[in-house]
Amino acid sequence: MSFFVRMLPGPLVKVFARPYVAGASLREALAVVESLHEKKLLSTMDLLWEDIHYQDEVDAVINVYTQMIQACAAYPENWRPTVSLKPSSYTTKALQRGEGMDAAGSREAILTFSEEAKAKNVGLTIDMEDHHWTEWTLRLLEEIWAAGGFHVGAVLQTRLNRTREDLERIPPEARVRLVIGIYNEAPEIAITDRAQMKVRMLEYAEILLKKGCFVEFATHDERVIHRFLEEVVPEAGVDASRFELQMLYGVPREGIQQQLVQGKLGALGPVSVRLYVPFATDWSLATAYCKRRLLENPQMATAVLKNLGRALLGRK
Repeated sequence: MSFFVRMLPGPLVKVFARPYVAGASLREALAVVESLHEKKLLSTMDLLWEDIHYQDEVDAVINVYTQMIQACAAYPENWRPTVSLKPSSYTTKALQRGEGMDAAGSREAILTFSEEAKAKNVGLTIDMEDHHWTEWTLRLLEEIWAAGGFHVGAVLQTRLNRTREDLERIPPEARVRLVIGIYNEAPEIAITDRAQMKVRMLEYAEILLKKGCFVEFATHDERVIHRFLEEVVPEAGVDASRFELQMLYGVPREGIQQQLVQGKLGALGPVSVRLYVPFATDWSLATAYCKRRLLENPQMATAVLKNLGRALLGRK
């Protein structure tokens, strides 16, 4: 399967990627953010520029993120986009590349973003990459919160075996995006059963809500969303101001999104929904990102290749 993914030509990957990528410039991505707001949907923005090897790439990425923070600050507070940060994008020595990698420069970049965002009242979220980054990321979150950076949130992956203990490290009232995770980890590091990942997601959401955290419950599974609203939230004794649902831009879930924001699902009234809005500064970066995601997630790759095959054969 990995061979076929690697051999996919860029134009073909672009066809797959286009619905999930909010354009090839910050301006195009902001236009998507505004269009989502018209549907009462919130946004968090992410730049698709990974696998950094050269310092000029780091400098370019940092420049775009600075522009993102400034651009988000211009929107009204009640629907201002947040910004998602990927630690591996700010260093030429990413931790997952092997021995001797120390993520030099990434901590400093994120601390700078934190100060800029705090001054402009823009929320940040430090994305959680594969398991090499987990401890590094949690320690940085603890450092930022100890210095008063309460506008910075983090991500926890329910597939990782360590996450249950990591819940105890999250500061009360912190903002936490809870996901099952996309990285294909070794069995000694993470579970492989997706149903169990979702069970953990519900369990961990309740723990975090009872702890006082703001939970960003990120899933497209409607059954899990119903269970979260009908079982977890009442058990935790909280209202809709203490959480939001998160989904990916481009994934066809508009029906349930509108039910949530219009208060037509469950007994809580309107529920906030935020879409993860990735964009690139060039389509080559977006297609490279999509290829890496397909390689990291064999199930997704299989589905995509089947869909491409049907499209090429003119079948539905």
